[in-house]
Amino acid sequence: MYEGRTVFSQVVDFVPRHTFRRRVERYQGDYGVRGFNCWQQFLAMLFAQLTYRESLRDIEACLAAVPGRSYHMGFTGPVSRSTLADANERRDWRIYADFAQALIGEARRLYADEPLDVELGRTVYALDSSTIDLTLSLFPWAGFRATKAAVKLHTLLDLRGSIPVFIWITDGKAHDVRVLDVLVPEPGSVYVLDRAYVDFERLWRLQQARAIFVTRAKKRLRYRRRYSEPSDRSTGVVCDQTIVLTGQQTRKHYPLPLRRIRYRDPDSNTSLVFLTNDTALPAQSIAALYRSRWQVELFFKWIKQHLRIKAFYGTSPNAVKTQIWIAISAYVLVAILRKRLKIDRDLYTILQILSVSPFEKVPLFQLLTDTIDPIDADTPRKQLILFDF
Repeated sequence: MYEGRTVFSQVVDFVPRHTFRRRVERYQGDYGVRGFNCWQQFLAMLFAQLTYRESLRDIEACLAAVPGRSYHMGFTGPVSRSTLADANERRDWRIYADFAQALIGEARRLYADEPLDVELGRTVYALDSSTIDLTLSLFPWAGFRATKAAVKLHTLLDLRGSIPVFIWITDGKAHDVRVLDVLVPEPGSVYVLDRAYVDFERLWRLQQARAIFVTRAKKRLRYRRRYSEPSDRSTGVVCDQTIVLTGQQTRKHYPLPLRRIRYRDPDSNTSLVFLTNDTALPAQSIAALYRSRWQVELFFKWIKQHLRIKAFYGTSPNAVKTQIWIAISAYVLVAILRKRLKIDRDLYTILQILSVSPFEKVPLFQLLTDTIDPIDADTPRKQLILFDF
């Protein structure tokens, strides 16, 4: 019979403590702090994300209900909602952003061999954004519309394992294409972009960095066809053309030829027009790459439904960014333990199991696989026999 540590403390074992301490020291997060340090703040916020707590009062009440178990989960004392609110308000959010990036690096190494929909020896990224609506009276710094506030998550997703490698948090008014100004492209990598990112001056920067992009063409694109490759319409490829831009500004911003592919989706019978600077991949592979972009949409849907990023525990920019980055850390941490423990279940199922059992004392692998450890099964129970027949 297992009488060890709680499920939450076993999950925390996958957190690299030394890496976390270095981030805290870099930004002097614990300077002048006596009791409730950055590690305690991270544990409380991680608990809130994994169990989907609704408020600071909810976090305080849940941890106070089982003081003995909370001590064994890593909390050195009671977690007060006012103390946690002050920490979210004042502790530099960059501590948790940098730490999340360290977890992301580890997750990418673990998922480096994950298969893609297209057989490709390159790293494939999908870039998109998602808007989180806020109340204007509580978040006046996050202006979006006349009566609404919002923050926007610009996310670059590694399609091997659906790991977010870059996240930029802005107010809701920031245009999607601005993320290309702060993104550092990797030579040889493939960037799958939505039509909102079609800005030829910025796409030219990707070309100069020797990166490949795949995107949708806008309807009023002005171009001249140079020549066409043979295409088999039974595969969905209507045409495969090499074009040059003829617009007054576009031809100046992007002087090289581009590849234009018209593809008819056999499932929805929708005609799609793709633009890319790749000349080697088959046209069907270009269409499959763009289809894989929906993984980033699923990522946004997943974190909004299963992590706490639609309602916030604080109203300041620092508190909002802290909560978002710790939510990303929770997502990546679940992905890491899934790979390390070789769990054949999706992240949704794992998170649902963890959300209802943080205080339980069950081996984590047994909990997530429903498999009893044979050593534990053979261990005699301490319960005495009441009647001896």
